[in-house]
Amino acid sequence: MQGVNDLQQNIEHHIDARPWAAMRKLTYASAVIGFLLIAASLVYIAYFHHTPTCFDGVKNGPETGVDCGGACARVCAVDVQPPVVRFARAFPGARDTYNAIAYVENRNDGVGADNIPYHFTLYDDRGDVITTVEGHTKLPPGNVYAVFADRIDVGSRIPVKTTFDFDLSTPWIKMEKGKEIFDVQSKELTNADAKPKLTAKIKNQSLDDIQNVEAIATIFDAGGSPLTASRTVVPFFKRQEEKAVTFTWLSPIAKTVRSCVVPSDVILAIDLSGSMDNDGGKPPEPIASVLRAASGFASRLKPYDHSGVVTFATNAAIVSPLGATNGVTAEVVSKLFVSPKEEQGSTNIGDALRAGIIELSSERHNQNARKVLVLLTDGKANAPEKKDVTPEDYALAMAHEAAIRGIEIYTIGLGNDVNRAFLSALSTNEKYAYLAGDKAALDEIYHTISQSLCEDGPAVIDIITKTNETNE
Repeated sequence: MQGVNDLQQNIEHHIDARPWAAMRKLTYASAVIGFLLIAASLVYIAYFHHTPTCFDGVKNGPETGVDCGGACARVCAVDVQPPVVRFARAFPGARDTYNAIAYVENRNDGVGADNIPYHFTLYDDRGDVITTVEGHTKLPPGNVYAVFADRIDVGSRIPVKTTFDFDLSTPWIKMEKGKEIFDVQSKELTNADAKPKLTAKIKNQSLDDIQNVEAIATIFDAGGSPLTASRTVVPFFKRQEEKAVTFTWLSPIAKTVRSCVVPSDVILAIDLSGSMDNDGGKPPEPIASVLRAASGFASRLKPYDHSGVVTFATNAAIVSPLGATNGVTAEVVSKLFVSPKEEQGSTNIGDALRAGIIELSSERHNQNARKVLVLLTDGKANAPEKKDVTPEDYALAMAHEAAIRGIEIYTIGLGNDVNRAFLSALSTNEKYAYLAGDKAALDEIYHTISQSLCEDGPAVIDIITKTNETNE
């Protein structure tokens, strides 16, 4: 009986122990499975799962487009207004090179491009492409900015048209800093006819130090047409710092900037050959009308202009050196007369030009002024007599020398006994050649020339400054 009880107790013990063993096995199995799941998850996360970002090429995060909009720094293309090109121009630079500038308006507030590709294309007068220049620029938000390319090699060709284009596929990003960071507080243009220099005071109005600041100065005429431009780069601006920034040009710009902001040095070259009093009268004509008109021209010059007088017949002479006040010049002109010995004399236009060139190239020339020579004659060039060159060819050679020295020549032909084509060839361009059919037209012509020397209204000097630092 005892044996039976022991067997029964042993069975009951095993029955009671079986669930605990199962539980232990289940616990062990769960732990192993859990470990394997965690390991698998870690492997999946490490090798297969990527957290949504603004750079993964998929619309899968807090963004409104593929990697753009929403929390992303990049702005979706559909939300960007394309930049507007206000104008593009090319201006002469150093020898056989040109500088190009474009004004571009970014109409997007708080949105810009850090490194947008662009290209200028320059065309000749036949519409053929001379060259294309590529580059990259920053385009800050919400304003008009200048893009500048210098030292563009054009060879012997002359650009007459310039276009400017952007690569609009460039990413646009959120930006805060724009044109308002810098304030241009003063501008002064000097040495316009020698080594032009524009000095401006520019202030960094922000509370941050700024590196790599690009400033572009453009000079416009009174009508708003761009005339020339220059660029400079300031490596570092401290916060709230004001600096003197200098822009320079390699060639004189006095002829280019026709505004009265640039003064004029003017030589009046007046024909006093015998034919100038052939109409008779007291005082003799047409010389009396010529002197009255020329004297009025001198008196209309600006107070900061300087003037002088050259007379010519068989020979030429400087009768009033450059630098006289315009009132003095007007008085000198009014007292001129035809010498009796020139009644049968000649007309030496070449030496008249030569005398004007000498005076306008002398130390008396104001290096901030354009150089102008206004020549009046009623005859044809028939002196001096040179063995190997005609009087007209000699005069044309002098006109070429004047052009090399940056002197603008205006010509006035009085009456019908003039070679109009020759006088036009002497002039800086055909628009500067005038024909007065009679003495009544002289005053109007001189008045037109005085208006041509400088336009009504000041030149506009626009300085656009921007930082080329990359936005973080």
